[in-house]
Amino acid sequence: MSTLRRNIVKTAVCAIAVASLAITGCNTVKGVGKDVEGAGKAIQGE
Repeated sequence: MSTLRRNIVKTAVCAIAVASLAITGCNTVKGVGKDVEGAGKAIQGE
């Protein structure tokens, strides 16, 4: 495999990995936000 092709493959793999982590991180933060909101409502008695 040529050097250029190898670099393109490495870049694509890294981009996919970063995108996956970003998507997962957003879902995790959203879930934590819902949990904190639910706990706040429980404390307030709503």
